[in-house]
Amino acid sequence: MGFNSCAILFSMLSIQCCYLLNIVIAIDTITSSQFIKDPETLSSKDGNFTLGFFSPGNSTYRYVGIWWKSPSTVIWVANRNQPLNDSSGVVTISEDGNLVVLNGHKTLIWSSNVSNTSNRTRSTFSGFGKLVLLETTKGNILWHSIQHASDTILPGMKLTSNETRRSEKHKLTSWKSPSDPSFGSFSSWSVNRPYMPEVFIWKETIPYWRSGPWNGRVFTGIQGMEYAYVNGFYGGDDGEGNIDIYYITRNESEPVIYNLNWQGQYQAKCWDDEKDEMRILWTSQESECDVYGTCGAFAICSSQSSPICSCLRGFEPKNKEEWNSQNWTSGCVRRTSLECDGVNNTKTNADGFLKLEMVKVPDSAGGSPVEPDLCRSQCLENCSCIAYSHDGGIGCMSWNGNLLDIQQFSEGGLDLYVRVAYTELDHGTNTTIIITVTVTVGSIIIVVFAYIMWRRRASNHPAKLWHCFRSTRGKNNKAFPLFNEVGTSEEYKDDNIIEELSQVNPKELILFDFEKVAIATNTFHFSNKLGQGGFGLVYKGKLQDGQEIAVKRLSRASGQGLEEFKNEVVVLCKLQHRNLVRLLGCCIGGGEKMLIYEYMPNKSLDANIFDPSKNKALDWRTRCGIIEGVARGLLYLHRDSRLRIIHRDLKPSNILLDEELNPKISDFGMARIFGRSEDQANTGRIVGTYGYMSPEYAMQGLFSEKSDVFSFGVLILEIVSGKRNSSFYDNEHALSLLGFAWIQWREGSISSLIDPSMYDPSHQKSIIRCLHIGLLCVQEHAVDRPTMATVISMLNSDVEILPPPSQPAFILRKNMLSSVSYEERHEVSSINTISLTDIYAR
Repeated sequence: MGFNSCAILFSMLSIQCCYLLNIVIAIDTITSSQFIKDPETLSSKDGNFTLGFFSPGNSTYRYVGIWWKSPSTVIWVANRNQPLNDSSGVVTISEDGNLVVLNGHKTLIWSSNVSNTSNRTRSTFSGFGKLVLLETTKGNILWHSIQHASDTILPGMKLTSNETRRSEKHKLTSWKSPSDPSFGSFSSWSVNRPYMPEVFIWKETIPYWRSGPWNGRVFTGIQGMEYAYVNGFYGGDDGEGNIDIYYITRNESEPVIYNLNWQGQYQAKCWDDEKDEMRILWTSQESECDVYGTCGAFAICSSQSSPICSCLRGFEPKNKEEWNSQNWTSGCVRRTSLECDGVNNTKTNADGFLKLEMVKVPDSAGGSPVEPDLCRSQCLENCSCIAYSHDGGIGCMSWNGNLLDIQQFSEGGLDLYVRVAYTELDHGTNTTIIITVTVTVGSIIIVVFAYIMWRRRASNHPAKLWHCFRSTRGKNNKAFPLFNEVGTSEEYKDDNIIEELSQVNPKELILFDFEKVAIATNTFHFSNKLGQGGFGLVYKGKLQDGQEIAVKRLSRASGQGLEEFKNEVVVLCKLQHRNLVRLLGCCIGGGEKMLIYEYMPNKSLDANIFDPSKNKALDWRTRCGIIEGVARGLLYLHRDSRLRIIHRDLKPSNILLDEELNPKISDFGMARIFGRSEDQANTGRIVGTYGYMSPEYAMQGLFSEKSDVFSFGVLILEIVSGKRNSSFYDNEHALSLLGFAWIQWREGSISSLIDPSMYDPSHQKSIIRCLHIGLLCVQEHAVDRPTMATVISMLNSDVEILPPPSQPAFILRKNMLSSVSYEERHEVSSINTISLTDIYAR
């Protein structure tokens, strides 16, 4: 090849390289002569945001948009309703000075559509994905992308509230689908009622969700806003009768955005650099109660109740047939008419107010900036006022029409006072009380007498109480020969258990026939055995409808488990959470006591994490998901459930894994129910498992939420290390896992604790942070340990600075165990387990 040929080839390669380089060069300005064409991009100076052409999902159409980190996280789209059919699109400045998108035929697809522009304009791309159109000579901003929102709110973007002037530029509109960014069914904007703006999501023209009134600090209708990531919001009057609500990011390098997705949900998101994906921090509709007006007028919705809707006190369903079929849209109506006559409302039988605590107040409130006492008196003197509430940041709120979209919270919210008739109040006449007590006592006597007579006349008939039918009693059932020899003493015990479980609502529990359970487990065949514990054996079963179940059967030979059985039924019937195992029902009869659970195909955590043949399948993302899932389950038990529960026996064998390896906390036989005002309790009966018990509980019998936090910390260290706390020790120092972790932490070599089977250098920072959190949870003094709410915040926020841990408790395993006798160790070991694996020595 000659010299000229080589020169020509070199020139062509240079031109090609320059062209390719031009695609990825991080420019941040567009002019009439400097434009971008598909597939070129425009990058912000910080490199986090990109403007360019993309095709969403499965679509082949091309759109111009801005995305954050990845094209899968588009935050703004120009030509939403007019896509490009091919890759010939261009973004440039037109002759009239507008920013435009043109197709290959120079046809206008989209324009910034600013009037009074000149041909001396340019467009720049700044931080947080802000695209602006500037007048070149004076630098005036003519157009701003964040003032023309798509479906995402960015830091600094204002939601302007004005009831009379609703601006389209401050309105968010969802995508039609994940592959179609055109205008969808959901939209959102801020509505300003006197003194109390709030944010709405609309489905077409119907309200779908609302934030509750803004009190200058938080949206009062968003539960947990003071503690979660929906922080950093601000608001104020712009001087033109508008209320601007906006937020700022806590960390400019890791901003949070709020996206209105195609399903009508607001989601707070941040970018996870380690996982290279978007992480969802908060969702506006986490339960059916978050949907606007689910229960209709004069009803309250609680996601912790079953059914979720109930009429307010003093009200009854408007259409009882619909209500009983769980169609609550008709709502409720007043049961007793009011006696209100305004000025003379101080008479003997005057109306009064019932207090609802910690609720999302109803929609469509009126307001005035007055003190609480005056707020009450104003409502009391106005017969059209049917409810009022007061908040220090808002003032007085009152309602004259239907009370719609009330939601019960477990924390936060406001107090609502609802006007009811005198007879619905908590005080009645002495005559009413006497009549009520007399009728109640008389009814109890009659029922007890009838029950005694029934017991005397009972024959071989199956019991027709709410518990499972005793189908084997009095029968010579050859199919189940092992369970026919049942005496009257067993029947008497069964009846006592049933009476003690009377606090359980029959609707909350399925009661299984013994024969059906026996058939499902092939007469409890050994091949269906999943595991065993102090309680008894656990079997796999399959019901006639194909549903797989796990049956935990109390051993007849065991003196343990009866109290735990009753405790677990009472507790689990009242709890429901994605990270708690679901109790399907129980069977009591013929001396048999069985608990029926949903079946977990991946068995327990210890069967996976400590098995060398299985733990390799648990990569860091999976283990991190298990840790976060258990944390959320514990937070629900401690703070968010109808009952306040301390588990007291958290360990890997009591964490079950479903088909997707999502964790489910199980075994509530040791659990204790706390009152809302209780912080800790004392017991003389120490139950649980050494190695997971907090020092104050093991030594003094004191337990609290922090006892579960300690167990959770041990669990974290085991999940990350892949080693048991009860069997891990260093030969030289005889240390527990906690002690070994503490020494490695002090020496700056904590990474040596990480399980090699799942170690990934790209996740080292996240893994070490998790170990740090685990050490904070196992600190010796309970007051030093974080709450589960704080733990979840630590797990989900890499930017939060963690405090240094102090020395853990029980670092010398050998000394601790040698200080108690065998009988004492045996007494405090767990006596109730649903571990789906063989039992290991403790």
